[in-house]
Amino acid sequence: MAVTKELADELPVEEVEAAKARVATLLLAFRHGNQLAFDHELDCLLEERAEREVTTLLAWIAAEAVRKAYAPEVGDRVLRALARRAPTDTGAVAVDEEGADAARLIEAVGAGDVAAVRAVVASTADTTYLLGGLLQAVAMMLPLLPEGEAEEVAAELRLRHSSRTGSRTPGIPEARQY
Repeated sequence: MAVTKELADELPVEEVEAAKARVATLLLAFRHGNQLAFDHELDCLLEERAEREVTTLLAWIAAEAVRKAYAPEVGDRVLRALARRAPTDTGAVAVDEEGADAARLIEAVGAGDVAAVRAVVASTADTTYLLGGLLQAVAMMLPLLPEGEAEEVAAELRLRHSSRTGSRTPGIPEARQY
């Protein structure tokens, strides 16, 4: 077993693991084009003055991805090409709002057309906007539900969530399968 010595300015192991989790959250928000989540997580990290740790972890993740995806002699060429093509506006997350068609998804679900649902999801590069459109549609439909239906659905969702996390909420009926 290798023994490592912690340097005075080095983060303890527990803090490194927490920082990795936060960097992963940041990357997921960036990857899925969720500008609000990305900005929120980045603001939290900057408030804590964790710039060095975050930059180091992002560089480590990128280096691991390049190492696993490319042969050693190709990896450096790929990184050099990326460096030359770096965007000038680095504060924004790349999104594809035009590719998200929530109306077509709702129509396909309503028609029970599984192939069309799969096609909509597969053809949407940025599902954040597709899910956002679906969420907006659900919010618009909620007032049309009969009295008590929205509360019943919410209770079922809570039950499903609590069964995954190990805690159960007493008094909530068993969930229906959709």
